[in-house]
Amino acid sequence: MPKLIRITTAPLSLKYLLSNQMKYMNENGFEVIMVSSEGKEWPDLIANEKCAHRIVYMTRKMTPFTDLGSLWRLYKLFRQEKPDIVHSHTPKAGLLAMLAAKMAGVKIRIHTIAGLRFMTATGMGRKIMVAMEKLTATCAHHVWPNSHSLMNYIMEHKLVHPKKMEVIGHGSSNGVDLNRYSVAALKPEKLEEIKQMLNYDESLCYLLNMGRIVKDKGIDEVMKSFSVVYDANTKLRLIVLGAFEDDLDPISDEARKILTTHPGIIHIDWSDHVEYFMHLSHLLIHASYREGFPNTLLQTGAMNCPIICSAIEGSVDIVTHKETGLLFEARNAEDLLKNLEFALAHPGEMKKYAANLRAKIEQYFSQQYLHSSMKEKYMELLNKN
Repeated sequence: MPKLIRITTAPLSLKYLLSNQMKYMNENGFEVIMVSSEGKEWPDLIANEKCAHRIVYMTRKMTPFTDLGSLWRLYKLFRQEKPDIVHSHTPKAGLLAMLAAKMAGVKIRIHTIAGLRFMTATGMGRKIMVAMEKLTATCAHHVWPNSHSLMNYIMEHKLVHPKKMEVIGHGSSNGVDLNRYSVAALKPEKLEEIKQMLNYDESLCYLLNMGRIVKDKGIDEVMKSFSVVYDANTKLRLIVLGAFEDDLDPISDEARKILTTHPGIIHIDWSDHVEYFMHLSHLLIHASYREGFPNTLLQTGAMNCPIICSAIEGSVDIVTHKETGLLFEARNAEDLLKNLEFALAHPGEMKKYAANLRAKIEQYFSQQYLHSSMKEKYMELLNKN
C-alpha cells in the first residue's frame, strides 16, 4: 500500500481547505499521514479524516532559525516513514516539505499552489517570497496550481518550469462537498440557532462577507461600499464572518472603525456552520486581492447564494460576469459599489446567475470528482516510478 504524507503549515488548512481528502485517499488504497503544527483543530480533524498524524512545529512568518529546526524534524520524519509521496499545501509547509523530502530522497514530491502571497507584497519582502516559491518549485517534481488562471500567472512570471505544472480536474484544491453544501441538507434546529444568533428579521436584506479579516481580503473596499448602500437603505445588514489577523496583514483604522461600530454590521468571529449563513444571505461579497481557487465561492455557489467578487486569478475560473455572478476590479471600491447597487436593484437577475453557478459546480467542481481525479494522478505517478 503506497504511503502518502499530506502536509500544511497549520492544521486549520487541513481541516477547512482539504476536508475529507485524506479520508478519501485512506479509504481508497493509500496509507495516509497528516502532518502540521499543533493547533486546536486536531481533535476534529483526526475524528473526521480517520488518518494517522504527526505534529511538526512550523510558523507562517519568516523565522529562519525556527525554520531550520522544522526542516530538520521533517527530514527525520520522512527518513523514518519512507513515504512514496509527499504532497504539500500552503507556502511555508511547501518550502520546508519539498526541501526535506528532496534531502530524504522521496521519489514523488508534489506541491499545490493555492495563491501567491507576493502578489500583494512590495520591496524586499516580495523578493524573498518570490525566491521561496522558486526554491519550492525547484525541489518539487510536480507543481499543481489550483486554477488555470493562476497557472497562467505563474508561467508569465517564470516561477515554475512549465513541464512541472498541471491543474487537476478543472481546478480547486478540494472541490466542494455537495452532500453538505446543499439547501436540502440544512437542519431546521441549527438554522433556527443561527437565526437567533443574527437576530434574524425576514424584512431585512442580508449581505455576507466571510474569511480572515485582513487587508488582502478587500475589507476596506467592502466597508466603504456597504456604508454607501446602507445610507440609501437602512434595511440592509452585512454579516462579517471571520477573525482579525492583525499580526499578519491588518486592515486600515477607518475600516476597523466601520466594522466595529456600524449599526448595520454583524460581526461573528467564526463558525463551523458557514452554509447556514450562506443560505440566509441574499448576496456574498468577496473582495479579495489574491486567491488560488477560492473555496468560499464554490461553497456559496453550491448554496445558491448570488455572488459579487473581485476579478482576480482563481475567482475568474468560477465566476463569469453577468452569467454566474458579478465581477469587479480588485481594490476598486467604486467598481464594487456600482456592482453592489446593480445586484440590489436586480435580485431576479442575481438569482438566475446563482442557479447557473450551482449547475456549473455540480458538473465540474464536486468533491467526489476532484478527489477521484487526484487519486488517478497519484496512481499514474506511482506507476511511472
